[in-house]
Amino acid sequence: MCSHYLPDRLQANCCSERAHIKSITAVLSFSLAFFALLFSAEGGSCCFHCPQHEITFLKALFTTFLLFYFGKKNKMNLCLGQVFSKDKTFRPRKRFEPGTQRFELYKKAQASLKSGLDLRKVVQLPEGESLNDWIAVHVVDFFNRINLIYGTVSEFCSERTCPIMSGGPRYEYRWQDGDHYKRPTKLPALMYMNLLMDWIETLINNEDIFPTRIGVPFPKNFQQVCKKILSRLFRVFVHVYIHHFDVICSMGAEAHINTCYKHYYFFISEFSLIEHSELEPLKEMTEKICN
Repeated sequence: MCSHYLPDRLQANCCSERAHIKSITAVLSFSLAFFALLFSAEGGSCCFHCPQHEITFLKALFTTFLLFYFGKKNKMNLCLGQVFSKDKTFRPRKRFEPGTQRFELYKKAQASLKSGLDLRKVVQLPEGESLNDWIAVHVVDFFNRINLIYGTVSEFCSERTCPIMSGGPRYEYRWQDGDHYKRPTKLPALMYMNLLMDWIETLINNEDIFPTRIGVPFPKNFQQVCKKILSRLFRVFVHVYIHHFDVICSMGAEAHINTCYKHYYFFISEFSLIEHSELEPLKEMTEKICN
């Protein structure tokens, strides 16, 4: 990664006008996805049947509509069609079953996040809790959040714009899963991301790796599996920050993404879950926003 490439873009106070039309779709997509994330905080269930939530949701969409309608009226129908296309979907969130220890840990972690505590303290293992359970809760939560982040920019990440999964000119990521891709293989970023999310989703839904039944122990290689998942999720941050930061800016979502990244970074640092060499692509940015 060129030393001047990422910081200059991150320090920009406004984004290029060339991304403005696309930002209409992006903001609407982000609003819809963020609403689902917000109201699934208590275990992953989105309460659209609740009248108050419906009102909040409609207000959010209406406000977004007003922001762009008068300036780009002739583009609105096209953009709404893109947002609500059958192909534009977000993955269902992985849920924690109410009444389980992991559900209680998840609620505790979410409460700490909302309390405004220092993120360095939020990620620390609560006294008397299992480290593996704490890691499991966060791996699933980061999967949900990072998958959502990529979902908001995925329509701008095509084989044409991102023919290789990379993080700037110096970092390229190849896919290998030991099954369909037995050797490291160059892939477009969108295909790489889809394979990555499928791979992680399969792992976290595997009872032999992420057991949910009381009394069932974690496998001996559990933390190694989590390290691999978190390492690959970091690549999503790399690609989004370096190649799609203009879109993030145009949505006004940089603060949200930065907070998610800091939470992720402090967690993996607290428990030494990723090698420092893996974090090199975002080293300069990390020093700016995390120190």
